[in-house]
Amino acid sequence: MHPPTSPPRPLRAYGDREGDGMVQMSFVLELPPSPRAREAAKRFAEEHGLKEPTVATMEECARGYCFFVVYGHSKHSVDASTIDVPEVRTSALSREDIEHRIKARLGRQIVVVGACTGSDAHTVGIDAILNYKGYAGDKGLESYKGFDAHNLGAQVENDQLAARAQALHADAILISQVITQRNCHKENAAAFVELVTRQGWRDKVTLLLGGPRIDHKLALELGFDAGFGPGTKPGEVASFIVDKLCGEHADITV
Repeated sequence: MHPPTSPPRPLRAYGDREGDGMVQMSFVLELPPSPRAREAAKRFAEEHGLKEPTVATMEECARGYCFFVVYGHSKHSVDASTIDVPEVRTSALSREDIEHRIKARLGRQIVVVGACTGSDAHTVGIDAILNYKGYAGDKGLESYKGFDAHNLGAQVENDQLAARAQALHADAILISQVITQRNCHKENAAAFVELVTRQGWRDKVTLLLGGPRIDHKLALELGFDAGFGPGTKPGEVASFIVDKLCGEHADITV
């Protein structure tokens, strides 16, 4: 699935009409709701370059603190034609195609092991990809006959994940990182790649990284084969793994 060609002109934000530059920003200030707080929010928005800001929301979110949503005109634009971002580009396979390719080309199940590693206790992402229920009507890898999916859950240490993956002869490992304070997601993910590299089997397994602050570019930088961000559906991950292992149609732009 290739994105459409970018317009050959600088782009401004689209609010009520094309190119009007209308944007919104949200933030919290240590002020209780009041006319003074509203004016402070407008000036704060102006300091960020918004012209004629309008406070759409002013709500107390904690004692002495106020949450604001402010609309205003931004003068900034972006030239999308100059942007070169690594993307996961692979065929969007149907469930039938996935099952057929696994059976015809591998003749066995693809073993996938996934976990939220380190101190991360948020399994919503890894559950959405691996568990039968899936996400947004797209059933997870457990629902495929061609996949043998193992969800190890949360707070799994890197060495534990590596040991379990080796014991199961995993073809692919999925790591989910939701907690991102002080870039701990980067450190923990990179440490896993270093571990399996040091153990001598990095080139024998496909490594995938996912999470709310993960994209393909970051995943590549950390040593993974692909990265999947918010909104990823199980079918996308399944398609990538099948393409990678079957050696057909995989197109990873670096």
